[in-house]
Amino acid sequence: PRAIELPIPMASRRTLDFSFSGLKTAVARHVEAHGVPEDEAGMADLCASFQRSVTRVLARKAVHACVQRGIPRLVLGGGVAANRGLRETTRRLAAKHDVALFVPPLASCTDNAAMIAYAGALRLAAGERDDLTLSAYSRSPDVRRGKFPKRRTRP
Repeated sequence: PRAIELPIPMASRRTLDFSFSGLKTAVARHVEAHGVPEDEAGMADLCASFQRSVTRVLARKAVHACVQRGIPRLVLGGGVAANRGLRETTRRLAAKHDVALFVPPLASCTDNAAMIAYAGALRLAAGERDDLTLSAYSRSPDVRRGKFPKRRTRP
């Protein structure tokens, strides 16, 4: 993970904002200067270095949010919690700042693809259709208002 020195995005800022544009630029410049790695080891080094930068900023911002807001506990969950580098980095930083970290067992660290598929199935069953002009948004107003149709039980 240290083969290629890449920046830690927004590391010096004490905000909770994220931006990965500088990291993407650093990777692009590295590739321009050195070419795309042709061997598996070179590609693995580039990917591991990129992952290290991302996991460090995610862990720093999460722990910083707890410290800044006086929150004594942090839960690392979902599919991303299966990332060993993120788990280790977050554990180390949380311990350093006296934040209790809770991480489920690896078997419980799954992504939410099934949840998203189920939400889509409910919309489809309700007759909702969208064409290709649909734009993405991170928070559905319907979800916040609890407007999804209730789950049907089978007889």
